[in-house]
Amino acid sequence: MVAFDKQQQLSSLEPIYELLGKVGSSFADKKLMHSVLEGDKDKIEDGKLISESINQGIGSFTPELIFENLVKDYSIAHKIYGEAIIRRIAGYDPRYVEKNINIPEFRRELKAEIYKNIEDLQKKGIIDEQGQVTEKGIELASITMYVEELDHLVPKGFVGTKTKKAGDVYGDKVELTEYKKQPYRDIATKSSVELAIKRAHTAIQPRDLRAFKRKSKGQISIVYALDASGSMKGKKIEQCKKAGIALAYKAIDERDNVGLIVFGDKVKEEISPTKDFVKLIKTITSIKANNQTNIAETIQHAIILFPKKRITKHLILITDALPTVGHDPEKSTLEAASLARASNITISLVGIKLDEKGESLAKKIVAIGEGRLYKVRDLEKIDKLVLEDYYEAVG
Repeated sequence: MVAFDKQQQLSSLEPIYELLGKVGSSFADKKLMHSVLEGDKDKIEDGKLISESINQGIGSFTPELIFENLVKDYSIAHKIYGEAIIRRIAGYDPRYVEKNINIPEFRRELKAEIYKNIEDLQKKGIIDEQGQVTEKGIELASITMYVEELDHLVPKGFVGTKTKKAGDVYGDKVELTEYKKQPYRDIATKSSVELAIKRAHTAIQPRDLRAFKRKSKGQISIVYALDASGSMKGKKIEQCKKAGIALAYKAIDERDNVGLIVFGDKVKEEISPTKDFVKLIKTITSIKANNQTNIAETIQHAIILFPKKRITKHLILITDALPTVGHDPEKSTLEAASLARASNITISLVGIKLDEKGESLAKKIVAIGEGRLYKVRDLEKIDKLVLEDYYEAVG
């Protein structure tokens, strides 16, 4: 990663430093931000550890429990914790642990190492005496994920440059103007023909063309609705979090407001559209995946979250499955989408490896919501698709 490599030239880091400087001062612990930027490997690894533990749905770091799980059935423990956590907490390569887990001498070493590493995290204030992640731990994980995501997107040009809000593309038609390469749908055909006739032209010439000039849309409010059901655990939730951070950064930098809904069998967390970037990314970082999927309730909550004033309102749904809650979840989801559209809210959906039924429902949702459907096969591309949808929304 560019931002984490001390050998990188300072000039290559300048765009990231500049972007981070805009919001970095909002974090409570300025030293954490500087430590991550300066490439403090221990801080970075600690931040990744906390992020990974949350993404895997681990409630707390209990040394005795971790040790017992590894010894009792390593394959199950590997699924629970994942390689990154085992490597950091056990202090050994996961393959080495698996190979030697039945050797009594190694077990003693392993247990001592687990206790030592967890005690180290407690001394740093990243977890408390009960093994729960502290506010400092969440902040470190937020900063690490934030820097990582900018590091991923800046070289590709996805953030760091201003987006021109072409409100004249999607706003209301208000007057006629000379055609200057506006979208073809804005060409005023009748007026163009009338002008050509007045000029005694036998065919419409380029200078006869007239187009509608549209009124700018002004401010935009976007709600990022993230599915945190059990099937999203691990890599899926990690990449969706990074996409949410990228959206929050880009939209707020453009002076738009971003809201958040985290849903499973019910809405777990919600933030009304805001410019409070730090609040958004801390909440995003803290998301844990569990339970079922309730898209209908999510859309209903989004309707309430959006401000009542006349602005552009756009909902981005991120999910990997059909809704599973309620008597007829598909019907209630489509009804909720209709209510949202009646409230002038457009809906796009990012579908992660949806099956045939899921894709069919997704198409109906975006058709009703007059938004876009993005089908994801490569998890690494979720952030780019979410930003692409934002660019489409702002025009």
